[in-house]
Amino acid sequence: MRTLLEKSFRAAVAAADPLKILPAHLPRPPRGRTFVAAAGKAAASMALAVERHWPRGAPLEGLAITRYAHGLPTERIRVIEAGHPVPDAAGEAGARELLEKVRALGPDDLLLVLVSGGGSSLLSLPAAGVTMDGLKTMTRELLRCGAPIQEINTARKHLSAIQGGRLAAACRAPVLALVISDVTGDDPTHIASGPCAPDPTTVADAQAVLRKYGIAAPGPFSETPKPGDSLFARVENRVIATARRSLEAAAAMFAAQGIAPTILGDDITGEARQVAQSMAVQARAARRPAVLISGGECTVTVRGTGGRGGRCAEFLLALAVELRGAAGVHAIAADTDGIDGSEDNAGALLAPDTLARAAAKGIDAAKMLAANDSYRFFSALGDLVVTGPTRTNVNDYRAILIA
Repeated sequence: MRTLLEKSFRAAVAAADPLKILPAHLPRPPRGRTFVAAAGKAAASMALAVERHWPRGAPLEGLAITRYAHGLPTERIRVIEAGHPVPDAAGEAGARELLEKVRALGPDDLLLVLVSGGGSSLLSLPAAGVTMDGLKTMTRELLRCGAPIQEINTARKHLSAIQGGRLAAACRAPVLALVISDVTGDDPTHIASGPCAPDPTTVADAQAVLRKYGIAAPGPFSETPKPGDSLFARVENRVIATARRSLEAAAAMFAAQGIAPTILGDDITGEARQVAQSMAVQARAARRPAVLISGGECTVTVRGTGGRGGRCAEFLLALAVELRGAAGVHAIAADTDGIDGSEDNAGALLAPDTLARAAAKGIDAAKMLAANDSYRFFSALGDLVVTGPTRTNVNDYRAILIA
């Protein structure tokens, strides 16, 4: 069962591999030059896919900003590694250079933007009057209190010189943005804070987010380009990979094994513990054999200090507590980018004997859950899923296999 679950995760990740899916979406070279602006966890692999399939005689240059340890060797597009999920000076410097290059493009050129999850922090360039230290503090506090990514990005856009459609606004050339979606709904305005997408949110919305969580603004908010703005007549945002397609790839793998798959949804959000409670009920009621597959992005509200673990491991630990060793139920929960939160694992695995093995080691699952310490729980059992960076990102993957 463990092997089957891990195989399904690999199938989901492969369905969003930029090296496989991006080439079919590449445009023809323009009369002038092409500048590639890439940001996100998949930035390096997307840039490499462009290089491999771009005509050798056609001008090509660019800059790709990705998370530390996510880089790849490229020839014509320079790769910069920077901080995620909290932005840092490397990302700020890269974003500033990228914006300057984009402003130099003319009408005969092409701006090819490669967008993927994580781009919001990696492409951080504070607007006038906003400090990077203040932006970092705000980001940490919003992450800690479990704010949904859409709310976090609403605040970021109105404090940025490059997000919320501002990258496209700074460019005189036609713009094509190829987007790998890591958010529910797959709206480009929410992916990497939509550097080339019109922004329907307002300064008032951003202010409301910070008021909701009692967080101080790190500087003055400013308004973003809106839907209907004429500048977007020369801009196309094209989503080339989604969580839904990855879930369908995993479902096909299970079906080939004679196990009936049910896709619960690719847009499941909410507290990881509450989602686990709901899915435990569905698992108990499911016919056997079956597998319940889902995606989306849960949140974790951190209630103390010292705990380790991301939302996937927290979901799985909560599921273990709810199922209480239910016979025949196995599960995997892992982030398709290969990093669950800020740890070194993609996620973890659950088996019917998980709680019993933990108890034999003197580990109390409920106490570990209360302490947000899911990483140490599954690490002690040898049940972490460790893949390293996958260099793509279509959000979380969960599969509950009822054998």
